[in-house]
Amino acid sequence: MSNPNIHGIIGYTITPFGANGEGVDLDALGRSIDRLIESGVHAIAPLGSTGEGAYLSDAEWDQVSEFSIKHVAKRVPTIVSVSDLTTAKAVRRARFAEAHGADVVMVLPTSYWKLTEAEILAHYRAIGDSIGVPIMLYNNPATSGTDMSVDLILRIVNGVENVTMVKESTGDIQRMHRLQLLGEGQVPFYNGCNPLALEAFAAGAAGWCTAAPNLIAQLNLDLYEATLSKDLGKARELFYRQLPLLDFILKGGLPATIKAGLRATGLEVGDPRLPVFPLSEAGCNQLQSLLKALR
Repeated sequence: MSNPNIHGIIGYTITPFGANGEGVDLDALGRSIDRLIESGVHAIAPLGSTGEGAYLSDAEWDQVSEFSIKHVAKRVPTIVSVSDLTTAKAVRRARFAEAHGADVVMVLPTSYWKLTEAEILAHYRAIGDSIGVPIMLYNNPATSGTDMSVDLILRIVNGVENVTMVKESTGDIQRMHRLQLLGEGQVPFYNGCNPLALEAFAAGAAGWCTAAPNLIAQLNLDLYEATLSKDLGKARELFYRQLPLLDFILKGGLPATIKAGLRATGLEVGDPRLPVFPLSEAGCNQLQSLLKALR
């Protein structure tokens, strides 16, 4: 199993829709991917929360997955979110992504029924046994309804060979400290909570998984570089500068805020798919003010 060097700023893509949320606009998707790569992000991650993966039909999911991997064309690593309600569907998506050249797949254990630890472990094991590429375990109870303890995460890492990295999005910095300590620094973990970016890098995060580079890539990259250089003063200044926007896009909903922001910068990517509403006029005005302040 190859283990790509996933680090730095991992940019999450939107899924552009046509009129009335129908169909995927692949041309706009390609342009959004090119923007991210040209901005300097270290990896591309399609079909996550920002990419509205949960709202796509299987055919649309396949279309976006295949197109994204092909369009990235190994310019940077591609991390494809393959999460689904059932193990069989997640396995199918993982196999599809691997067959089309994904470097890593990301798995969030989404569920209607509350899962036991044994069921979560079996879910990851089944996906791991079905593919040969690395898996990024994703912990985000706000969207999945499942909160994995650090002890469980490390049991999965130790029990499933190709679960080799962790995206931690609970918003609890102590989770990252525990991953670093109990994992003895051997388990790469990634921040998925925008307002924790500075603290996460200080805790040893290998990267930051974020939709923010769609709008402010240079600030995100500069923050990462400042932490690598151990320039805390510069890192703090850069983080505080972008924090109002990071808070806004998180609280306003990633698909709605990022799509509105891309529209404001000249790239039309449609609205989020219902039941998610597009950003309100007042929200768009506030977003434009925040972006203007960062120019």
